[in-house]
Amino acid sequence: MVGGALSADWAPAFEAVPRSAFLPDLIWPWSMAAGKSVAISRADDPEAWQAYADADCPIVTQWDDGGHSGTEPGRVSTSSASMPSVVFRMLRDLDLRRGHRVLEIGTGTGWNAALLAHRVGPENVVTVEVDEAVSTAAREALERFGLGGGVVHGDGTAGYEQGAPYDRITVTCGLRSIPYTWVRQCRPGGVIVSPWGTHYSNGDAVARLEVARDGTSAAGRFTGPVEFMKLRSQRLPPVIHREYVPGSVADGEETSTSLTEEEFVGEPFSAHRFALGLRVPHCLQVVAEKRDGARPVWLYGLADRSWACVQFRDGEVARVWQHGGRRLWDEAETAYRWWDETGRPGHDRFGLTVTRDGQRAWLDDPANDWPL
Repeated sequence: MVGGALSADWAPAFEAVPRSAFLPDLIWPWSMAAGKSVAISRADDPEAWQAYADADCPIVTQWDDGGHSGTEPGRVSTSSASMPSVVFRMLRDLDLRRGHRVLEIGTGTGWNAALLAHRVGPENVVTVEVDEAVSTAAREALERFGLGGGVVHGDGTAGYEQGAPYDRITVTCGLRSIPYTWVRQCRPGGVIVSPWGTHYSNGDAVARLEVARDGTSAAGRFTGPVEFMKLRSQRLPPVIHREYVPGSVADGEETSTSLTEEEFVGEPFSAHRFALGLRVPHCLQVVAEKRDGARPVWLYGLADRSWACVQFRDGEVARVWQHGGRRLWDEAETAYRWWDETGRPGHDRFGLTVTRDGQRAWLDDPANDWPL
């Protein structure tokens, strides 16, 4: 079920609280064969439903903040049951011990909270969910296991002061900024584990932060790439292309680049895309589909209307157009060269520090940091 990642000490929890016990009758698992989310009803196809419940794949359980109806997938997935292998890796990063006090941000189906409760005791787990319907369904599922008392309907960015201090804080949604409130509510030496990334792409990574002895900051490295639904209050509003480029790319300043499509685009969850997000702040990258040997890649400034477009075409030098107060392509190319010259670091060489004043990223050592 967990892709060979499950360790012996966590096996009893995964056996005692199966993911299937926390899923609704209608689910939208990711189908590798179809390359998309597909609707599966337990009433109509119980065998397929159970197979997906047991599979190492993500399963959408809510679309469009609950405003969706019908069986076809909605526009935006807004609650889910994560891949079991990802769930385990994040639980492993927490380094839980019996009796640890744990705060979970993002209850979702309740399955992760049940795994936590099995490990540390139900009286030691508080889980906060912003969506009332999701929170109610999770509480009911947890109560069937005798674990429903710790579910709180509320805004997870505020944490849950009544239960603080916590030994561990774990987050089940993607963050762009880690609230300092969580640092304050986690004891010195405690651990915060959260998916984190930038608006540059959806390719996040798991940050494992340890709270400093004086309790004023938290810092640590990233442990590996992931993709999670974003915290609702930190979602990026839609970027409207015509508001940036009302005419054509010819309105921008044209140059060229020796970087190739393979070098710059890479894979969706590659370390260099993550690195570019760290080095090119307040920027969104959009990689278009490749057609007739050509692929445009757009960069949109999120603090102004600066934009850049690089057109990769098979067998030709890539053309670049830029416009606005920022030269976004120049920034992106400089960031790529920096990543290449520093040894093409993977996710685990990067780290994050959170203080009252904000967030700083770093490479190899917290002293080698820069603001985000």
